[in-house]
Formats: sequence, C-alpha cells, structure tokens
Amino acid sequence: MASAFDTLQAAKQLESSGFERQQAEAVAAVVQSVQGDLATKADLSATKADLKAEILKAAVAIIGLNAAIMFGLLRLFMGEG
Repeated sequence: MASAFDTLQAAKQLESSGFERQQAEAVAAVVQSVQGDLATKADLSATKADLKAEILKAAVAIIGLNAAIMFGLLRLFMGEG
C-alpha cells in the first residue's frame, strides 16, 4: 500500500510557488493517480522473500536431479543396471 499523498497540501505548495489554483490541483491529482502504481518497501520486501523461496525450490530440484543423474550413471557404468 502506497503512503498517503496529501493533494490539498501539494496543491497549496504548488500555488505558493506560482501555479494557478487549477494547475496546482491538476498536478496534485495526476501525482495521486499514478502513485497507486508505485511499489512500496513492503511490496519489494514481500517480492524479495517470494523470489528467495522460489530460487531455493529450484536449487533443491536441480540438486535432486543432479543426484539422480549421477546415481543412474554410476549404476550404468558399474554394471548394476
């Protein structure tokens, strides 16, 4: 969840720096509308944790597959197959 954006405060700041009221309100509204698409630190942390879990699963699967291949090759070349 993105942090709260105070459109009224933003519009006031823009007005005090020379924007007309309508311009200031429009800019503040645009900023607020795109803010929902931004990732928060919490979003990134959750994604990082999920990614680590997926990488760990893949690593375990690869290790298991390598072990199975090695045992199969050992059986084949040792004449136990």
